[in-house]
Amino acid sequence: MVEFGIGQLAFVFFSFAAGFLAFALLLRKRPCCCCHVCRAYLSGSWAAEFDNLSDWYAQLLRESPTGTVHFHVIGKTVTANPANVEYILRTRFDNFPKGEPFSAILSDLLGRGIFNVDGDAWRFQRKMASLALGSVNVREYASGIVAEEISCGMLPQLAAATDTGSAINLQVVFRRFTFDVICRISFGLERGCLELPVPMGEFAAAFDSASRLLAMRGTAAAPAVWKLKRLFNVGSERELRRGIAMIKNLAKEVIRQRRKLGYDGCHDLLSRFMSSVEDDEEYLRDIVVSFLLAGRDAVASALTGLFLLLARNPQVAARLQQEINAGGGDYVQAAIHESLRLYPPVQFDSKWCVEDDVLPDGTFVGQGTRVMYHPYAMGRMDSIWGADFAEFRPERWLRGNKFTAESLFKYPVFQAGPRVCLGKELALAEMRMVAIAVLKQFEVDVMDANRPVKFAPGLISTFSGGVWARSDASSIDVIVCKLHAKFVIKDLGALSLFCGVEVRPISNGLLLSQQKYVIDLLSKHHMLESKLVSTPIATGSRLTLHDGTDAKFILMILNRIYSFAKLGADPYQKNNGSNRNRKDSLQNELNDCIEKNKYAERRCKNAKQKFKRGQELSCELE
Repeated sequence: MVEFGIGQLAFVFFSFAAGFLAFALLLRKRPCCCCHVCRAYLSGSWAAEFDNLSDWYAQLLRESPTGTVHFHVIGKTVTANPANVEYILRTRFDNFPKGEPFSAILSDLLGRGIFNVDGDAWRFQRKMASLALGSVNVREYASGIVAEEISCGMLPQLAAATDTGSAINLQVVFRRFTFDVICRISFGLERGCLELPVPMGEFAAAFDSASRLLAMRGTAAAPAVWKLKRLFNVGSERELRRGIAMIKNLAKEVIRQRRKLGYDGCHDLLSRFMSSVEDDEEYLRDIVVSFLLAGRDAVASALTGLFLLLARNPQVAARLQQEINAGGGDYVQAAIHESLRLYPPVQFDSKWCVEDDVLPDGTFVGQGTRVMYHPYAMGRMDSIWGADFAEFRPERWLRGNKFTAESLFKYPVFQAGPRVCLGKELALAEMRMVAIAVLKQFEVDVMDANRPVKFAPGLISTFSGGVWARSDASSIDVIVCKLHAKFVIKDLGALSLFCGVEVRPISNGLLLSQQKYVIDLLSKHHMLESKLVSTPIATGSRLTLHDGTDAKFILMILNRIYSFAKLGADPYQKNNGSNRNRKDSLQNELNDCIEKNKYAERRCKNAKQKFKRGQELSCELE
């Protein structure tokens, strides 16, 4: 009887679903079409020849005399014509907004965030972000954070993989790095500050899943299907709802921590928004999610594409290495722009036509039509870049060895017109700093670099399966920093917690690396008797660093080691509640010392410089 009831219920549900879908298809304004483009789109037959939908689009647009193609069955016009792009993004900006239909696709995740709204809501958020990102103080603040995360987070991770000879997924490494950077720049928080119910990896998986499923919404030939599944919370929409709930919990924790720490006078973007819209929790959540999506995925995707192209083009990598060793130059910037031309993180962007219009190439666009410009395809148009469009050739950006930018309407990787990306300069600077730091110390050998690229579906392009690589240990130049202090520390676990970096013994001294997950684990479980060996730090001990490490940061760490020894007892002693005041006192004294940074300024005349190959810095800790 129960089985019969369940069967009846299933029959009623699917009958209703089929009826709803048929009704929706009858009401749709889009015409039926049997042209070869629409047939291939609906049947998926394009996949027999192309690995990626975007590559098929690029082929269609190259073959089109106007650089524009119609997909009649889904009411979409796609263009790779620079004149059309300028018309859409600037000339007739008000007639081609994001539009309510497209915003509805992403609203469950992005809500009222800057990337999903038009009108006054968009203007307010853009003004707030523009004031922040346009500030000299904020730019310097952001640059310092990027430099610190490179030195303390990403490079030690690459070095550890080099020491063991293990392969690493560059896409994962860059995502972790960009997440840490965006948390500090946008929210003024470090990853370790967040009190999360599940590991950070699960939040990353939720982001990937939500991005993939929302992209599937956008390419659906019959939107009524996903709307119906959302209504009944089944299938892919149920998975999407779970993922978005997890992401919003992360955003909620970010806001809670920022509110707990205070936001008056802070440089981060969230603090500025909270000063204006403190009480609108949902709105702040949407802002946090938008920043996470842009800051984490877009830059990581761009960096992954850059290193893949360098591996495929060793002659470009060799010239880039030569320029970096000579002190840097315009070729680095040219290589970054060239990689973004071929692998833009946002492969396409859509607008909605408010009123009937005619594009500069003569294409009629009816009211309610979805109009898409396609940066990925535009980077592969011979009409724009010449017959060698498929080649990775940074020289195309140089005029007399000087970098020369192209029109953003020809190269809309960062959009163009009034909605041009506010984070463009920060993203380019971040990529430049990473490229120089990594290539200066490592030879990155991408495994199977020439296999065909396949993209994972998503709002931001990601490389399916990642990009795996090994780094050559012979290219690492170490710097030795001698400690002349007359003290001994035996508990490296406690010292690691106190310094904020992992301190571990190696054959010729000690290695500092900011493996925060180790520190967080030790702190959480009070496992100070960790696997870290109890090796004393005594007079003449050596700290092994990597070429390019910031001198001021190293002196800060030395200062912490000195303070730890001088102040005496372990402030993180297990199960010792009576020492709580002592711990707070020690931490306050240390923070004050670090903030003033008098020791570092006094001991290092080159505090604003980098360690150079073969240089030895001696610090006498009195």
